[in-house]
Amino acid sequence: MTPLLALLGAALCSLTMSAEVVPQADFDLQGVSGKWYLIGFATNAQWFVTRKATMKMGIAMLKPTAEGDLDLSYASLNSDGSCWRKNNLAKKTDVPGKFTYVCQRWGSVNDMLVVDVKYDEYALIYTTKTKTGQTTSVTKLYGRGEEVNADVMEKFRQLSLEAGILAENIVFLPKNAECPAA
Repeated sequence: MTPLLALLGAALCSLTMSAEVVPQADFDLQGVSGKWYLIGFATNAQWFVTRKATMKMGIAMLKPTAEGDLDLSYASLNSDGSCWRKNNLAKKTDVPGKFTYVCQRWGSVNDMLVVDVKYDEYALIYTTKTKTGQTTSVTKLYGRGEEVNADVMEKFRQLSLEAGILAENIVFLPKNAECPAA
């Protein structure tokens, strides 16, 4: 009976442990430089749950710095014609493909990992956001164009589910016009 209980205990422990998310091997910082369309977004955060129906595709511009950091800028056109913009400087870490930044707008500490990237096609990003002791996971699917193939969309869906995000909180954003240059 004791070996059976030990086996059951080990099985339960393995079910509750999530696989550690790691950045893509041989990550190329220069390869992610440039314009990306935000195609997919997923999180269980309450702000997203209440706003996901109104979110639309936006544009991210990624610029590597001389120090190896990543300058992130994002813009999305609102329905009233105004633009929602945000900028952050993601600092490199000792792990290639992993960056950290403090969101100036929300005050959250963010650990961002580029987990899968085909530099001319798509990038899957996994971020943990911590604010006032609470941590939430966010996954994003970026494309070099406004669309990616079904296999890439499924990779994003699987990453999101593995991150503990509920299926109903995995969204593929509708296309949107671009904001004018700032």
